[in-house]
Amino acid sequence: MDEQASLLAAIHEDVVLQAHDPAWPARFAEERERLLGLGPDLFIDVQHIGSTAVPGLTAKPIIDLLAGVASMAVARGLAERVAGWGYTGSAEFNATLAERQWFMRHANGHRTHHLHVVVHGGPVWQDRLRFRDVLCADPGVAARYAALKQQLAQAHAADREAYTQAKETFVRGVLEGA
Repeated sequence: MDEQASLLAAIHEDVVLQAHDPAWPARFAEERERLLGLGPDLFIDVQHIGSTAVPGLTAKPIIDLLAGVASMAVARGLAERVAGWGYTGSAEFNATLAERQWFMRHANGHRTHHLHVVVHGGPVWQDRLRFRDVLCADPGVAARYAALKQQLAQAHAADREAYTQAKETFVRGVLEGA
């Protein structure tokens, strides 16, 4: 599959959940080290977030990385740099995001990594880590989230944005209760 076909397939890839893969933390650690090596002056920290960061949780098999930078100006200036690292992003989509920038790696028509670049220590940084930490610490909350994700993956299999947006009420509820 050529690069353009792979990218288009990854962009339009259906939402498919799979059982937790014990290799996910190692895949995160490998990518974290790669990113920190490529941009040692750029990222303050890189953390594993998303469902692949929660032991036992079903997930889309995509490693979500939260990369902290000094400011949103730094985050907004990353498109060319991360493109050289194998990531792609949509300038139009990122222009709609006030508190983060988003990039994707893909291979063979499948997403492999999502890179969320935010201000280190800022509200988005704190919320993403707090949500991950609650899921890791509370099996009941994690089970409710897994059930919701399964339902939403069926309802929004062909619409990733709708799937993500439909989880927001649950995420907000967890953060407000944490």
